[in-house]
Amino acid sequence: MTNERRAEGAERRTVDSPEVLKALAHPLRLRILRHLAATGPATSTTLAAALGENTGTLSYHLRMLERSGLIEDIPERSSGRERWWRGVRGLDIRRPPQGELTEAERAMSAELDRMRMEEDVELARQFTAGQAESEGWMRGSRSLIHLTKGELDQFHDDYLALLARYARGPEDAPADARPVLLRWFGLPAD
Repeated sequence: MTNERRAEGAERRTVDSPEVLKALAHPLRLRILRHLAATGPATSTTLAAALGENTGTLSYHLRMLERSGLIEDIPERSSGRERWWRGVRGLDIRRPPQGELTEAERAMSAELDRMRMEEDVELARQFTAGQAESEGWMRGSRSLIHLTKGELDQFHDDYLALLARYARGPEDAPADARPVLLRWFGLPAD
């Protein structure tokens, strides 16, 4: 299936509830989501081994992610007490407007920002240290352009559409595909 056909047929669902923010604002849950996105479906036992956690802890956090609609059970792979989990495809996770959040939800949002920024700084370090040996697998670009607020909004939406066009999970990827971390952010230079 080509990327264009996959994007046209893919169901996109925008998620912007405080409950999703709460589910995301935990380091282990972010690690679970990253692992499922990079390696594909897993059980709580295989996740516990991969992430160095116990299965009871993993089961609790898997239930929280399921309640928030971020992961789903795979009934056809599950048997008895063993449940297989995968990330929900086609989610466009957006923050609720700050004015609609309670003080506690704003604090949770700030904590999520802090965790993500720590991860982004570490990725930037890895990019700098490993680019020469990456055999072309590390790519980047930096720019300064003049945009209106509306153009910045459109650029952001176009970027998300481009991501959706190329999105696929490990189960659908060709054998030579690798999980690739991408980041985009824009901020005024003045």
